[in-house]
Amino acid sequence: MLLSKLSIILKSRVSGLFFIILTMLKFISICFLSITLVSCTSKPDADKIIEESIRYSGNGKYNNAKITFDFRDKHYEVIRKKDSWKMSRLFIDKEQEIEDIYTNNGFERLVNNNHFPVEDSMAFKYIESINSVFYFALLPYKLNDEAVIKEYLGEEEIEGHAYHKLRISFKKEGGGEDYQDKYIYWFDTNDFSIDYLAYSFQVNDGGLRFRKAINERFVGGIRFVDYINYEPVEKNSPLESLGHDLESNQLQELSRINLENITVE
Repeated sequence: MLLSKLSIILKSRVSGLFFIILTMLKFISICFLSITLVSCTSKPDADKIIEESIRYSGNGKYNNAKITFDFRDKHYEVIRKKDSWKMSRLFIDKEQEIEDIYTNNGFERLVNNNHFPVEDSMAFKYIESINSVFYFALLPYKLNDEAVIKEYLGEEEIEGHAYHKLRISFKKEGGGEDYQDKYIYWFDTNDFSIDYLAYSFQVNDGGLRFRKAINERFVGGIRFVDYINYEPVEKNSPLESLGHDLESNQLQELSRINLENITVE
């Protein structure tokens, strides 16, 4: 009789323990499923995508380097140190050597090594031109500036590869003269490199451009690419659709953008 009661009590306790374990397993499963669903439905963080791209493309090497290259008929140089920077371009025009120098102290033009006065309106145009060349040459370095507004648009496949698609726009304050321009960047989902970009611009009656990165190489630990420069066949194509337009042969090549004789110190 005693053994029978002990058996019943033991079975009851084992059954209760089993029920508790089963309940805990169900709770853990529900929690895991909830976490999985949250992680699957939440959008990737645009800032982190850009940070990973900067890390892949050169990281801190941008901030303490001397970089030179030739682009078309001009020689470009940028020097960045902890508290200062200098960007310049050197070219020949009408048998005169012209050097435009833009630093954190202002702009200066030299003609045959002599200071040449420039009106503020023209100096501003020269600065914008210099900034534009370095902006594209050193992507994604400037994409984390304070004036940048970032928006994640989802994943998109182009030419058989998956990409994170980001829209980039700019605040009026600190966004430069062309702050109204809009950009789309496609970041490889594996290494976060920028393989394609598109942008709309307002100057000269406005337009759209799409660039495909080619000839990737690393010099001094910094990533450089050349570009095939396209425009859409249909002038009214939405900026966001230009990746699909490349796939459907709705883009026409305009030019090649090649950086030559790159050095990094």
